[in-house]
Amino acid sequence: MINGVLSLTEIPPHWVVLRINDISEIAPAVELLASTAGLEGMHLFAAPEFPLWDHFSAGFKPVQAAGGVVLDENDRLLAIRRLGKWDLPKGKVEKGEDLETAALREVEEECGIRKLELLKFRSDTWHTYWHKEKHCLKHTAWYLMRSSSTETLVPQQEEDIEEVRWVARDEAAMIKADTYPSLLPILEDWENGQQA
Repeated sequence: MINGVLSLTEIPPHWVVLRINDISEIAPAVELLASTAGLEGMHLFAAPEFPLWDHFSAGFKPVQAAGGVVLDENDRLLAIRRLGKWDLPKGKVEKGEDLETAALREVEEECGIRKLELLKFRSDTWHTYWHKEKHCLKHTAWYLMRSSSTETLVPQQEEDIEEVRWVARDEAAMIKADTYPSLLPILEDWENGQQA
C-alpha cells in the first residue's frame, strides 16, 4: 500500500475493488459480494470526505467478538474444525466483559484448555454474515496467546466444534485451503513465523 492506495499485487485473488461515490452504491456492492459465486471479498474505497465506513456499517447489526491465536512450545497453532471448516477459537463478547477476558474465556470453552497466557493484542478482523434474517458485521479482536501441548484438548460440541488440534507450519496449506478469507492474513503471518 502506498499513500493509502492498494497496489494490484496486494489485491487477493477472487476479490474486487470498488469506488463508492454515493450512499446508494453501498447496498448493491454488498449484494454483489453476497450473490457472486467465487467472490471472496471486496475492498471499498471513497473520497476522504465521504464517510464510507459510517454508511457501510450502519446497514449491519454489529457483533463484537474476541479470540486467540494460540501457539504451543513448538510454535504450533491451535486450530478448530467447525461446521466443516478450519477456524481459530473465538466468540462473542458478553455484556460487561472486556476483550482480553472474552478471548481467554472463548479459547478455554471451545478447546478445553485451562492454562493460557495472553501475550498481546495481535490484530482485528471484520467479516459479514447473515443470521436470523439480519446482516451482521462481526469485528473480532485477536490476541496472541501461549499454551502447552500437554493440555488436554476437548472440542465444545454444543458450539458444533468437531475437532481441536495443534497444527504445524508444514500443515498450513491444508488449513488455508479450507478456512475463511478473513483468517488468511493471520494464518500467513503464523506460517511465515511473524507474530508481530
